[in-house]
Amino acid sequence: MTTTTNTLGSGAMFDQIARRYDRLNRILSLGLDRRWRRKLVDALGPLSANDEVLDVATGTADVALAIAKRTPAAVIGLDPSAGMLDVGRAKVTRRQLSDRITLTEGDGQALPFAANRFAAACISFGIRNVPDRALGLREMVRTVRPGGRVVVLELGEPRGRGPVEAMARFHVHTIVPRLGAWLSGAKEYRYLQESVAAFPPADEFSARMEAAGLTDVSVDAMIVGVAHLYVGTVPE
Repeated sequence: MTTTTNTLGSGAMFDQIARRYDRLNRILSLGLDRRWRRKLVDALGPLSANDEVLDVATGTADVALAIAKRTPAAVIGLDPSAGMLDVGRAKVTRRQLSDRITLTEGDGQALPFAANRFAAACISFGIRNVPDRALGLREMVRTVRPGGRVVVLELGEPRGRGPVEAMARFHVHTIVPRLGAWLSGAKEYRYLQESVAAFPPADEFSARMEAAGLTDVSVDAMIVGVAHLYVGTVPE
C-alpha cells in the first residue's frame, strides 16, 4: 500500500475504479464475497461495545460495515485510496453508522495507531497490494492487544489438478481481467489476475504470519482455494 506511487496496486489505481468497485466485486466473485466477509467477521472472535476493530485496506468499507452489523464493536477502517474511502463514507452515512465506523487514509505498512489498541484487526483482499507484506503483518500484530486475533481474507491461485480447480484458474486468469476491464473500462483489472497468481501458497503465507509474531495460525480454504481465510492470535 502506498499513497504516493501511481502504480498498479496503489491507492491511485483504486481511485480510478472506486465508483464501480462494489458492483464489480459482486459480479466477479459470483456473489461469494458476501459469504466470505461473514466468515471473516466470525473469525474475529467475541467482541464487546468497548472494543475497537481495525480494518486495513477497508476500501469502500464493506468489511467495516459487516463488522458493525454483526458485532457491537467500533471499527476504524484505513485505506490508501481517497476515492474508495469517499464511496465508503457515503455508505456509512446512509446506514447511519458514522458513530461506530471511522474511515481514514493511511498506509498499511505504517499504521498510525498505538500498540495494543485494538481487540482485533483484519485485512480483506488487500494484503496482495502491500509491497512489504511482512511489515504489514507486523504492524497489525503491533496494534492488536495480546490475545486478540489478526484475520486475513485473500484470493488465491487454485493449485489442485481436478476439473473444478481448472475452471477456477480459467476464471481468475481469463474471465476476471477481461470482464473487469469491460465493465470498468480499466485495464488495471489485469493486475488482479497477476497479483493472485503471484500470491504465495497457503502454507507459505501461514508461515509468514507466524514469522510476524502470530500463534495458532489456521487456514480455511474456500471454493477449492479460490480464497483463503487466515486467522492468527497475538500471543499473551
